[in-house]
Amino acid sequence: MAVRVRFAPSPTGFLHIGGVRTALFNWLFARHENGEVLLRIENTDHSREVEEAVEQIRRSLVWLGLDWDGEVAFQLDRLERHQELARGLVAEGNAYEDDGAIRFRMPDEGTTAWDDVVRGRIEFPNEKLEDLVLLRSDGRPTYNFASPADDMDDGITHVVRGEDHVSNTPKQIRILEALGAALPAYAHLPNVLGEDGRKLSKRHGAVSVEEFRAQGYLPEALMNYLALLGWSLDEKTTVIPPEELVRTFSLERVGASAATFDYAKLAWLNGVYLRSLAPEAYADRLVAYLRETGFEGDEETIRAAAPLVQEKVPKLGEFASFAGFLFARSEPDAEGLDGGRPVLAAARDALAGLEPFTAEAVEGALREAAERLGLKPRQAFAPIRLAVTGSKVSPGLFESIALLGRDETLARLELSAGSEPA
Repeated sequence: MAVRVRFAPSPTGFLHIGGVRTALFNWLFARHENGEVLLRIENTDHSREVEEAVEQIRRSLVWLGLDWDGEVAFQLDRLERHQELARGLVAEGNAYEDDGAIRFRMPDEGTTAWDDVVRGRIEFPNEKLEDLVLLRSDGRPTYNFASPADDMDDGITHVVRGEDHVSNTPKQIRILEALGAALPAYAHLPNVLGEDGRKLSKRHGAVSVEEFRAQGYLPEALMNYLALLGWSLDEKTTVIPPEELVRTFSLERVGASAATFDYAKLAWLNGVYLRSLAPEAYADRLVAYLRETGFEGDEETIRAAAPLVQEKVPKLGEFASFAGFLFARSEPDAEGLDGGRPVLAAARDALAGLEPFTAEAVEGALREAAERLGLKPRQAFAPIRLAVTGSKVSPGLFESIALLGRDETLARLELSAGSEPA
């Protein structure tokens, strides 16, 4: 039987990174098995908020590189089918009416058990399974009825979802058995926690795909990192591109222990992906990202600066703070310039008539100026860097000065020399 899975989010807001990890594991499993992935929205109304949330879900999945098969399905569109199935269960004695609602009749004895692909054998005493509502009094289905009913109709072979659904599974198994449906295999993924051991939330930092995208993470790096939250290829491999993830993924290698979201590790991994890009490809990604986020610097300068930042910043979002001085002046800290006037004056004189105005020529001229002043290069270059870039940390000083050009560099040196305390 061909593998068929589904990702079934509720359109209640942004797509949480834990839900995205669930979508990814479904996608990787299905694509590895040459199966199908369905996208099913478990909605209860058709409001504008639902439409906006669904668009955000689609946008996040597409950006991450997760496609799906067929049209997006909506739970509410199957209302009549759910009502038909519930009435059939009543007619067969497996459900009953209760104050306008329909309840499923759970067994009182024995156990309901399944072999979870991730967690092993799980058993629930039936005496703890309440007679759950299938249809509310207004005719709308509950989650624990609509979800397994839709799984049956969609021919879902594997239900891959978070461990918080473990308690729902025995109820859904009983419903599927009453409907005469074949049971899917169940795989309950471990929770994603913050570093404090609590379930990941906004108090830990970014938790939606759109937030990570806005910060300048690459989709392939985020996919790689999410795959490592609960799954591993071996004990040492960390960098696993999307095509390799598809080739090697298996549910059997998913662990049952909670996964910890490490923002520092994600940033490191993103930096690895950024540095691995060919220079032109990096520049293309940088320009596209900056345009998407509203950065207005001219493209020629952005592309010229790209090689200076590629090895330095782990996220594209750090470009503006790291290299923004190329596009606008920022006032340097006067205290940091204290005592630097002779160096700034010497740098101004050394660069004023320099030809050609290249990074190599700038370096030679500034090193000669430092030597004349009897200063070590690090001592001399610190105030020059601060005057030119406005920061103690920047891309290569000589390359930055060459990009700024002679006139702008001399103007900044002059301004900073004049602003130094007497």
